[in-house]
Amino acid sequence: MYEILLVVYLIVALALVGFVLIQQGKGADMGSSFGAGASATVFGSSGAGNFMTKTTTVLATIFFVLSIVLGNLTAGQIKQTDQWENLEAAPAVETVEQPASDVPVEEEKGSNNPDVPN
Repeated sequence: MYEILLVVYLIVALALVGFVLIQQGKGADMGSSFGAGASATVFGSSGAGNFMTKTTTVLATIFFVLSIVLGNLTAGQIKQTDQWENLEAAPAVETVEQPASDVPVEEEKGSNNPDVPN
């Protein structure tokens, strides 16, 4: 469920960015670039929204709703553990004796060991 919502969230986010980028601004007419009625176009009433405006509004609403839902799902999955909850004694560490090494120990001179030079 979480993965599906995350994929839908990413698709909605990309579509929202695309729709916002391809829309024309209110003052993007040819006459407004030369100062002819620019203030009336920018600050005046725009009337009913077209398809692009309505689609952007719907995508933005879906984006915010999915953000809240995914945030709640993520908060429910991650549980912080308190370090003071488990106050049991730590298990005792066993010490293991090391076996004797294979390195010969030098004996005193005069011994009868043929492997050790005198």
